[in-house]
Amino acid sequence: MAAQEDVKSLVAKFGDAVIETVEFRGESTVKVTLGALHDVLAECRNGLGYEMILDISSLDHFGEDPRFEMVYELATVDDSKHLRVRAAVGEDEKVPTAVNLWAGADWHEREVWDMMGIPFEGHPDLRRILMWEGFPYFPLRKDFPLAGRPTEMPDVAFTGVAPLEGGPFVTSAGAESVARREPRARVVD
Repeated sequence: MAAQEDVKSLVAKFGDAVIETVEFRGESTVKVTLGALHDVLAECRNGLGYEMILDISSLDHFGEDPRFEMVYELATVDDSKHLRVRAAVGEDEKVPTAVNLWAGADWHEREVWDMMGIPFEGHPDLRRILMWEGFPYFPLRKDFPLAGRPTEMPDVAFTGVAPLEGGPFVTSAGAESVARREPRARVVD
């Protein structure tokens, strides 16, 4: 059964919970209500054979209501079917976790929480994965300034001369042989 047939099956089973279906350039997308999201994902895994979750991402539709949208990329192990499931999420809403369906959803959901601030209900370990605990912002939101925000954290980077510039180990990209090109102790000729 192709992904297009799976979309028809989801529409028949979930009715009004399926808001929209899109078929574009051979890719099938189904947009569902947030309340039906977990049930639709469970049907995709258990009933339609989507054994893998390739990605979970989020969109920020800043200025619109609902502001956010979750996007799930599902596939079969043999790569014969690929399905995208989308659901709109308001600023104060929680998304049901998919970790109980696919263990691989764990880090994807943590990244969405860390970068966008969208919480997942029932997630076993919802903590930041890229930013440090206590970081007060969500950097991928559209209202986060491109130049960043002022911070009390000290700068750990430096702009001076690199500590190993000029040796003892250097690479010479334009050298005539591999032996002269590899990083190794510099021998002054």
